[in-house]
Amino acid sequence: MKQPSSTVPRVPFWLRWIIPVLLVLIWLAVAGIGGPTFGRLEEVSSNDQASFLPAGAEATEARDWQEKFRDSGEVPAVVVIESEAAFTPSHLGEAAALKGELEALPAASSVIGPIPAEDQRAVQFIVPISSSGEVKDAVQELRDAVRAGAPEGTQIFVTGPAGLAADLAGAFAGIDGILLLVALGAVLVILLVVYRSLLLPVAVLLTSVFALCAAILLVFGMAKLGWIQLNGQSQGILSILVIGAATDYALLYVARFREALTHTADRTAAVATAWKASFEPILASGATVIIALLCLLFSDLNSNKALGPVAAAGILCALFAALTLLPALLALLGRGAFWPFLPRLVPEGEREPRLVTGLEGQKGLWRATGSLVSRRPRTVWVASVLLLLAASAGILQLKANGVPQTDVILSASNAVDGQDALARHFDAGSGSPAVIVATEAKAAEVLAEVKAADGVGSAYLLADGGVPVVSSEPAASGAPTAPAVRDGRVLINATLDFAADSSDAENAVLGLRERVKGVDPKALVGGVTATALDTNTTAQRDLVAIIPVVLAVILAILMLLLRSVLAPVLLVASVVLSYAAAMGVSAFVFNTVLGFPGADATVPLFGFVFLVALGVDYNIFLMSRVREEALKHGTRPGILRALGVTGGVITSAGVVLAATFATLGVIPIMFLVQLAFIVAFGVLLDTVLVRSLLVPALAYDLGRRIWWPSRLGRAEPHPFPSADETAGATEAQEARVRT
Repeated sequence: MKQPSSTVPRVPFWLRWIIPVLLVLIWLAVAGIGGPTFGRLEEVSSNDQASFLPAGAEATEARDWQEKFRDSGEVPAVVVIESEAAFTPSHLGEAAALKGELEALPAASSVIGPIPAEDQRAVQFIVPISSSGEVKDAVQELRDAVRAGAPEGTQIFVTGPAGLAADLAGAFAGIDGILLLVALGAVLVILLVVYRSLLLPVAVLLTSVFALCAAILLVFGMAKLGWIQLNGQSQGILSILVIGAATDYALLYVARFREALTHTADRTAAVATAWKASFEPILASGATVIIALLCLLFSDLNSNKALGPVAAAGILCALFAALTLLPALLALLGRGAFWPFLPRLVPEGEREPRLVTGLEGQKGLWRATGSLVSRRPRTVWVASVLLLLAASAGILQLKANGVPQTDVILSASNAVDGQDALARHFDAGSGSPAVIVATEAKAAEVLAEVKAADGVGSAYLLADGGVPVVSSEPAASGAPTAPAVRDGRVLINATLDFAADSSDAENAVLGLRERVKGVDPKALVGGVTATALDTNTTAQRDLVAIIPVVLAVILAILMLLLRSVLAPVLLVASVVLSYAAAMGVSAFVFNTVLGFPGADATVPLFGFVFLVALGVDYNIFLMSRVREEALKHGTRPGILRALGVTGGVITSAGVVLAATFATLGVIPIMFLVQLAFIVAFGVLLDTVLVRSLLVPALAYDLGRRIWWPSRLGRAEPHPFPSADETAGATEAQEARVRT
């Protein structure tokens, strides 16, 4: 037998050692700076309501006007002290004395209350919290002060916008530590199982971690310069996305490196061969995801706009790490990276077998899959499509119209419990009034319309100092108080009869807008309820506007990569169908299994961007290899060959990405839990069904026509067997294997 040998000349010393070492040192420096920056992201991150507001909505404009009526930015906190029995006079005296203690807090001022409930079993204070500091810390100080000064035997709650914001920030606290540790642990376990090696998983994991360090450094700099707006939501997704994407790209590169090591004994030559083979699909994959994410800049929601460039920066760093750091590490480790199962150098005469069926040299699961695809291609892809269509029917049950803010936090929350207590004893909208901005000349008429509107319990004009206007009683100066006026506008606060985050409250705001604009066309209706309403409306509008842009971008990239029109159209159609099926199954799980009241209005858009962009990734990995093999062996054998050689690596990549996104579920925020399930399930569905069966079977059924209108679609480089001929050859070969 001919002894295996390398046909590649030995490469220079500087390329074998100096360049790899230099690249590793550069990435070590990046990680040394970016790693500590991870703990500083809070300096440039904000979970303030403004970071989620719709940019051009009426509620946002009203909020801007509302700021002009405040001496400083303030977020109202509502303190509720509840007792099982009626408050005694001594209890009421203690509650009254508590007001002075609250006003003495550094972050609080102009406390309103105590306001007793009609049933005498609760009192409330409205405490404006300065938004210039950390709201979470201010609310904790407020809770400590109330707990110390409240009458014995009572329960205390700090709720309202400030309380809910503080508890939301507390829920996001897991992003900095637990989330990253869980994600890295899951990836490490999967890599150990996939590679059965000690060094290679460490090299891949280092690539992912260093990519995250670079991404954090880049995002921190952009946020520090004011180019982007970072919040806890985008920060959590950044970590998961970078770890998952960098690992996926690394898996593809490692597969090519292992393959190259079977053809040459020179590790540097193997690194270069693997780099040339994987560069185009990795670049196309990364560009697809980056451009799809940047399409979020077309959104009118600040939260969506913030996520687009943040996540795109993360993918860019993952791309660079996979194409620079990982090759450098493997150039230094060589075959030793795979210890104890080292790749065998294949004799030169056995490296490129002439394919007849495309199954030559394959065994196990992927041989069986390829055999099924070649025997019954039309049956396989039609059955796959029907299964996906059946799953897609559930999308009609998806209730993505927003959820009450009290349902957003899934863990125990004092603010959520406080909202329930508030509803038990006071007007449900207490502490979160609707805010009406009206022209000064129309103030009286608008106020009358507001008071007469359905769902409004009470309303008043705002005077300077944040107190209600009282025209019938003299103020301390002896004159009636007058409304505060800013640039010809006045402010009206209206307490609704419904909880601020309920659908009834949103309907009341819609009616309120219609009534006040009939009197004052320049009037604006804002507040917590109006913001939720406008956010949901904007999110649904974004879904319709952004989806076509994302699809057009992905289609264009695929056409450039595959030099075809038909194949990209079919690939995009397959991932859209996969997305619809994932959303349909998710709707069933959310409604029936988990019992969620609904879904955030941004969930369908985020799910679409991630699933379609990431789903196309795997089709890029597969079809770029199909085209490579088709140029050598013909389309149908090339499909089966590509399916066999990419099956393991793409499936591993799908499992890694699903596992990393699933770790988002450790953060008790409904939006992130729902996104975690949608992406994890959708990626697995795309990996197992779409990429393994639907796409190969459809491409096999079409044959060389899949490459229309390119030259490859008109003529094969080798004699082109029919589907029946290929299936017959496959059966004959399998019979020989069995005997």
